[in-house]
Amino acid sequence: LCVPAVPVLFKQALENTDVEEGKSVSLRCELTKADATVVWKKGEAALQASAKYEMKQKGTVAELVIHNAEPEDA
Repeated sequence: LCVPAVPVLFKQALENTDVEEGKSVSLRCELTKADATVVWKKGEAALQASAKYEMKQKGTVAELVIHNAEPEDA
């Protein structure tokens, strides 16, 4: 029996967030499938975990924390 894969969708999409320069900001989204692979991008470039970018995922919630936010992070 072959069961087609169910696509992963956003239950809650990202929302625009304002933050003071130099502070940290947390961006979250919720998915329809737990532990789905999430790739955070800025434009076409995939972000990599670093001292600047912290990626977390628990169940259906994926989170990106941007430390020391700058205007270029918009």
